[in-house]
Amino acid sequence: MDCSAEESEIRRALEPIPNVRSLGFQLGARTLRIDADEESYPLALAAIRKAGFDPKPVTVAASNHAQGDEGDDHSHDHQPQGFGSGISRLVMALLLATGAEAISFFAPEELVWKVAGLVIAALAIWLAGIDTYKKGMAALLRGKLNINALMAVAVTGAFLIGQWPEAAMVMALYAIAELIEAKAVDRARNAIKGLLQLAPEEALMLSPEGTWIMTPVVSVPLKATVRIKPGERVPLDGIVTKGTGAINQAPITGESIPVDKAPGDQVFAATINETGELEFRVTAAASDTTLARIIHAVEQAQGTRAPTQRFVDRFAAIYTPAVFAVAIAVALLTPFLMDLTWLEALYKALVLLVIACPCALVISTPVTVVSGLSAAARRGILIKGGTYLEEARLLKAVALDKTGTITEGKPKLVDWRVWGAVDEASVRQLAAGLASRSDHPVSKAIVEGLKIEGTAVQDFKALPGRGVEGTANGLRLILGNHRLVHERGLCSADLEAELARHEQKGQTVTLLADETRVLALFAVADTIRETSRQAIADLKALGVASVMLTGDNSATAKAIALQAGIADARGDLLPEAKLDAIKDMQKRYGPTGMTGDGINDAPALAQADIGFAMGAAGSDTAMEAADVVIMNDDLQRVAETVQLSKRTHAVLWQNITLALGIKSVFLVLAVFGSATMWMAVFADMGASLLVVANGLRLLRDKKYVR
Repeated sequence: MDCSAEESEIRRALEPIPNVRSLGFQLGARTLRIDADEESYPLALAAIRKAGFDPKPVTVAASNHAQGDEGDDHSHDHQPQGFGSGISRLVMALLLATGAEAISFFAPEELVWKVAGLVIAALAIWLAGIDTYKKGMAALLRGKLNINALMAVAVTGAFLIGQWPEAAMVMALYAIAELIEAKAVDRARNAIKGLLQLAPEEALMLSPEGTWIMTPVVSVPLKATVRIKPGERVPLDGIVTKGTGAINQAPITGESIPVDKAPGDQVFAATINETGELEFRVTAAASDTTLARIIHAVEQAQGTRAPTQRFVDRFAAIYTPAVFAVAIAVALLTPFLMDLTWLEALYKALVLLVIACPCALVISTPVTVVSGLSAAARRGILIKGGTYLEEARLLKAVALDKTGTITEGKPKLVDWRVWGAVDEASVRQLAAGLASRSDHPVSKAIVEGLKIEGTAVQDFKALPGRGVEGTANGLRLILGNHRLVHERGLCSADLEAELARHEQKGQTVTLLADETRVLALFAVADTIRETSRQAIADLKALGVASVMLTGDNSATAKAIALQAGIADARGDLLPEAKLDAIKDMQKRYGPTGMTGDGINDAPALAQADIGFAMGAAGSDTAMEAADVVIMNDDLQRVAETVQLSKRTHAVLWQNITLALGIKSVFLVLAVFGSATMWMAVFADMGASLLVVANGLRLLRDKKYVR
């Protein structure tokens, strides 16, 4: 399909969507820009996907100043053309404007030169400002006072009062600055866009006939088998079925160290297979991979407005007409108050109108917020909107689930010993033989921990809720919990004391026994993650209290909390109790976050001011309920989110201060000094470029760049 056909099809798809005010196509660069309000933007994205452009060949980015109805008074549309198509016309306009200035300064005071200068200036204004004039007149007819209306009035007024060289130069500089600003803003708007190119478009799939064929990823069905070679990117999400290798998961989780993969492990689309050939079973369609969900969430986040952004919109909606009223007052009153001529007063008013444009103020917030969202995504932190990015800095406490969040979520054999005068090697083989016949997680942990071939077992039998039983080397053996051993009458005072010692550490003890005595004890525990202690310390340094909420028993909860450095640990909690605990923390501490990974955490995640879900091990329900998804399950990312929120908020207010401060200085100069239109343009566009550059600093911050 050629570009013109694509454009026509996309326009037809967007026709039913209300408040899509303008479209700008750069299909050669695969980019479509939309100027739509907050409600219409997600609808437009959905319509484009429905038309078959998901996620390629078109990347969608909101217009730089897409506003809702309350902000429409100060919308600021950038020229839609690409850099190459518009720059030649603008360069010509600048050369003509320079020629008009030269004629004004150096040419004789003769009619022919005045007419020549006027014609050249008019041509420069037409080349640089025809789009601005069209938009400005349309805005004025609707009673809207946006930047295009202000520029149209100011330049026309300057031209009519005889300042035609200056009017031409102002319009040319304004148009060039607009183009530069648009390109700078695109860096933030499209910071996440590179993800689209990460996943390959084709996959090597095993066909029903048993042959391997290259297939478009959009056509690969669920449960299909796909093969990837070393050096290739993973095309879809899946579960490894054959082979081993190391996967670089940095594009999705932010982890810089490759992760070893073996059968049963999960792989993500867009990650890189560094070693070994792998085969995997597809678990998500191309439109529903983890990568696709990240892109969709960031697109939605770009279409919503953060608190500071909403404040700026409301402020600018009042600010622009107020300054327009001041400009009228300057034009009408300064001839009497400052002894100016009417032409001088009108010129001051026109300069003031150019300075008054709130574009730097309006653009300061979305650029910063999108930069912050993109910086987070690079670190494997998926934040589902600017609101959560801004409000994370307010958190005073975070509730933490234990299993899979603070701990690995996988039991391991942490200690074992023989009990009594028995042969250690023989006992080890007997325990491994019995444990290998069971599929219970504790039995699996014992087998993995012992790392030995077990003795053959006959007459194997599972004892639900207690353990297993079987015969090996002529002995009738049991491998089970405290209750089973107690029921068999094999407990002693010394054994009870030993069991109590392990249970105080939060360890689950399994015992091997024959018909007359206990032979060995095996302590299994869900071990704490390596990063958990530092994560809790980081939160504490930020003034955020940590509280553990878990459904596990209180003794285990307290033992794990002690290792992690958490003072407040609450165990034996059902999902409803976790929800009540979050409400209690909100009353006690204030804004409270919740971090979890299971379905039972979903109610608490939804109740919390900000919910953090562990994305790698987490359930789909938990990730849907959460506001922030930590893609690599590293608890340290929670503190990083709070730090990034504080940093983003600081940059937001730096930008607001910059925009208002620069304009305030030039507004005073315009009324009481000798500010010119040149100065007005540099005040407006200079402030815009400054806030854009400042906002983009979040993308360059080494802490948030891999």
